[in-house]
Amino acid sequence: MTTPDKDRYARMPYRRTGRSGLKLPAISLGLWQNFGGDRPIETQRAIVRRAFDLGITHFDLANNYGPPYGSAEENFGRILRSDLAGHRDELVISTKAGYDMWPGPYGIWGSRKYLLASLDQSLKRMGLEYVDIFYSHRFDPETPLEETLGALDTAVRQGKALYAGISSYSARRTKDAAAILRKLGTPLLIHQPSYSMLNRWIEPDLLKVLGEEGIGCIVFSPLAQGLLTDRYLAGVPAGSRASHPGSFSADLLTEDLLAKVRALNQIARRRGQTLAQMALAWTLRDPRVTSTLIGASSVAQLEQNVGALDKLQFSAEELKDIDRYATESGINLWAASSAG
Repeated sequence: MTTPDKDRYARMPYRRTGRSGLKLPAISLGLWQNFGGDRPIETQRAIVRRAFDLGITHFDLANNYGPPYGSAEENFGRILRSDLAGHRDELVISTKAGYDMWPGPYGIWGSRKYLLASLDQSLKRMGLEYVDIFYSHRFDPETPLEETLGALDTAVRQGKALYAGISSYSARRTKDAAAILRKLGTPLLIHQPSYSMLNRWIEPDLLKVLGEEGIGCIVFSPLAQGLLTDRYLAGVPAGSRASHPGSFSADLLTEDLLAKVRALNQIARRRGQTLAQMALAWTLRDPRVTSTLIGASSVAQLEQNVGALDKLQFSAEELKDIDRYATESGINLWAASSAG
């Protein structure tokens, strides 16, 4: 059991989630990568402890984060008990269900049976009575939206979640979801879409809907799974995510894409930031974006990324320069879900 830094709340800006009463840190920590059973628990503990010391109060999970599935929630539950016991009311903890979790037709997608069973399992793995936000992880084209959103409403009414959220829904489906939940009496708190300088799909329509509906926005993959760092400036290094099979393919790393990344890196250097810091700050430039989700494989990487908060402002000229290179690059791995 450690004592958190007494100045932790002085360092982090907190932004209102839509028109709700909930504020989130401008930077939140996602446990999609680096918190499974294949990583040392002591490294995970150090990252979470340091994140809390830096004012990161929001920790984002999903049922199948790992590997193996469920292990990120299990490990986070261990860290809660060993390092953050007594601080539960200072934390916002979220989880999701929608992708494959267990075999058969009831372990995937958006049915009431799957979502509520998954939430019960998530709570057990983390040792919690409730999560703060429970998400529908993706739109299910074969399940009535009323059923999926009705399950989120039930989770809130049962006290197993405080708020309802959705992830990777299109602007049209988001508007529909907001209307359904409003009628049920459980407002839609937040949407979690992918968004980065190289994946700008939310700008034409979704952000407008979120602003009109008073729904918060927390963006994931703001560094384009590592593309918007210095990692790939000279090609694909050994040991990087693109160098082995998984969610990110080296086939995406065309010379045209790498040229854009190098140009953006030069702009970041002129701003006195790393490319990653500029990329994170850029996602926060729109007031409709509540928070940006980062991952971290080490305390040093976490600290460097949180350094983005030191320079959040952009001049009109800088934004114009960025727009020359920050263009759609065919890297949205979640496009199918948000196309409905």
